[in-house]
Amino acid sequence: MSIEKETVEYVAHLARIELMPDELEKLSRQLDVIIDFIDTLKKVDVASIAPTSHILPIQNVTREDEPTGSLPIEKVLVNAPLRQNGFFMVPKVIEDNP
Repeated sequence: MSIEKETVEYVAHLARIELMPDELEKLSRQLDVIIDFIDTLKKVDVASIAPTSHILPIQNVTREDEPTGSLPIEKVLVNAPLRQNGFFMVPKVIEDNP
């Protein structure tokens, strides 16, 4: 499959891209090469190849999720600028509308 200069010119017009004649010729050739490569890839038999999400065999290195105890409230709130009844206090950010 090849792409015609008129098609490139039409798409450039839709995208509001101004192309000079030499740029139009160059872009048409480059798109032809890309489309030829895609056609080549379509011919490759990949039925026996497992899908992958990464080209390298990467293993997750995170630790197992194990439940642990929480910090005591006093230790959590020790550096809080404002606190009340064991909770952080923050300034009001929503204004009342009349």
